[in-house]
Amino acid sequence: MGGILAPGRLATFRGVSSLRPVSGEAAEIEALLREWDAAPDPGALVIETSGSTGQPKRVMLSRAALRASADATHARLGGPGRWELNLPPTYVAGVQVLFRTIRAGADADRSYISLVPTQLVRMREEWATLTSYDAVLIGGGPLDAEVRAEAEAAGVPIVQTYGMSETCGGCVYDGVPLDGVEVRIDDAGQVLLRGPVLFDGYQDEPDRTAAAFRDGWLVTNDLGHWAEDGRLRIDGRTDDVIITGGLKVPARVVAGAVAGHPDVEAVEVLGVPDPEWGERVVAFVVSREPLVLEQVRDLVAPRSWAPRQILRLPELPKLPNGKTDRVLLRKLAADD
Repeated sequence: MGGILAPGRLATFRGVSSLRPVSGEAAEIEALLREWDAAPDPGALVIETSGSTGQPKRVMLSRAALRASADATHARLGGPGRWELNLPPTYVAGVQVLFRTIRAGADADRSYISLVPTQLVRMREEWATLTSYDAVLIGGGPLDAEVRAEAEAAGVPIVQTYGMSETCGGCVYDGVPLDGVEVRIDDAGQVLLRGPVLFDGYQDEPDRTAAAFRDGWLVTNDLGHWAEDGRLRIDGRTDDVIITGGLKVPARVVAGAVAGHPDVEAVEVLGVPDPEWGERVVAFVVSREPLVLEQVRDLVAPRSWAPRQILRLPELPKLPNGKTDRVLLRKLAADD
């Protein structure tokens, strides 16, 4: 894990490093962010999303939104702090690590780090090094409850975040919205968000921007509910529902069932276009021993939800921000 590099001063937003869209090395981006934060009236910076579902976007974030997000984060965590960069600096989570440190100033005496769930799992033998932080933020995807419990038992101060580029990163911490952020669940179970952390729109895509909002609320692709303890729980994504042979199959539930096999180390379940079924349910599995399709199908109930194809992989392919590369997985299934 490396700390934030000492920035050199860059006099322009143009060139190899940029904030529109964000590109370059961490030290260069941090220098640009310092200039941008101090400028009289800067335009929005632009985050280019990973395109994990095949539709990359350029998300415009104002200085006011980033400030609101960074300040609300520090308020929730107990005060400003230094952040250690362990994520790509061109995605929103990495940009926030840099920007929060700028907002915290030189006298901040707390320390924080942001990781994706895969990083936390792979650092299992190094969890003792994480106990010195005041908070370890985990975002960018679902965190296995057993992994969290194990990490916390080892003294790691986990804070699970929910958010996206359009909300300047995490805007709900451990199921509780940050100050100023509002969350609503519509009748279909879809999560809607509102507050000062929202983006200004998608660059040069007014129609796509308009479609992202409903009466001032950002309409996410996530499904959720309010738990008995009053906290937000994310149940999956709207595109996690696979329509196969007229049935609606919840991919996350199927993946959870397959993950119950003792030899399975990781699993992703997706719908892949199919001429007979519309979409066929495919399980992408990382396992200690080979598995046959019938073994996997026997794990799933009802049987009509069971995968019709299984691909065993050495590991699930990841994008630079740590999310599973669903586009590549669907291509692998189509080519199999």
